[in-house]
Amino acid sequence: MDIIEFARERQRWLDTKLKNLGKGGGKRGYIRVLKMARRPDSEEYSRTVIITGLGMILIGLLGFAIYLLWTYLPGALMRLLGLE
Repeated sequence: MDIIEFARERQRWLDTKLKNLGKGGGKRGYIRVLKMARRPDSEEYSRTVIITGLGMILIGLLGFAIYLLWTYLPGALMRLLGLE
């Protein structure tokens, strides 16, 4: 089997798997979730934005603290131990 036939066979296999996706057959879970989904009200949306923003700031501060430690701590330890 050459590479072209192999690619066509894999494409046919993938097409048959994706054709029935979402039509039942034990895969109805994501359709149910989409049907139950709703738009958040303004209070829920604002709370989500605030929590997400605080999380981003916290992760940024943590990354900056690690950067400062890795940048200045080795030099400070060398000076403290007199190894410069």
